Amino acid sequence: MRLMPVMKLRWEERTQTPLLVLAVAFGIAYAVPIVAPGAEPWVHRLCTHVEWAVWAAFALDYLVRLGLAPNRWHFVRGHPLDLLAVILPMVQPLRLLRVVSTLLLVGRRARMAPQITLTTYVAGAVVGLMMFGSLAVLHVERDAPNGNIKTLGDAVWWSFTTMTTVGYGDHAPTTGLGRVLAVGLMLSGIALLGVVTANIAAWFISRFDRDDAVERRQTELLEALTLEVRELRAEVARLSAPPGPSEPRDVPSPTAPRA
Repeated sequence: MRLMPVMKLRWEERTQTPLLVLAVAFGIAYAVPIVAPGAEPWVHRLCTHVEWAVWAAFALDYLVRLGLAPNRWHFVRGHPLDLLAVILPMVQPLRLLRVVSTLLLVGRRARMAPQITLTTYVAGAVVGLMMFGSLAVLHVERDAPNGNIKTLGDAVWWSFTTMTTVGYGDHAPTTGLGRVLAVGLMLSGIALLGVVTANIAAWFISRFDRDDAVERRQTELLEALTLEVRELRAEVARLSAPPGPSEPRDVPSPTAPRA
């Protein structure tokens, strides 16, 4: 039982990079059929197989971590999004569910990586959410009769204006699923951009704190040097001052031999 946490930690460390690489492969496999709908049928089949393979790899990772957890019920309760991401694609074979599940799992593993800072994670999450949101809404709205999101550029522009809560209104989803995507993108965009704003503000505050600390150290050093110079001047003045009448002079001893 004591070895399980160590084995779990080793498994997570060794699988972080391969799973992130698989996530990139998933993004490419998801994007190709949408960006190039006229590609050969075997390309679409290959992309579908890659998507399911990546999801299976993350599902296997979840099961292994569950098996290595000392308390499995505590692990399930502590990782509800991981369990939801593994179950979602099995509920209904929609590509959108695989996208959501993979984003959840990738986000979980990225947060576990100690070498990934908060800034890098948030920036990657913003870019990934915008790109996957663009691809998803393009996939849904491109063939809609009254849709006005027909190209990838339109989809990216719509995602950007939606996430930043600008909402010019020149492009908007018209289908029910597209509007559900819009709601999810709005809520996620507000949350992520709030984190970005807070992170930028924290960076400025920490920078100002460092500058203030450096200025305080320089001021303290200057005050210490000034005090030391004053003490040296006082010592020099004391040594160079003529002796007073009560101070004994250095008089030669009468018994001292004459030269």
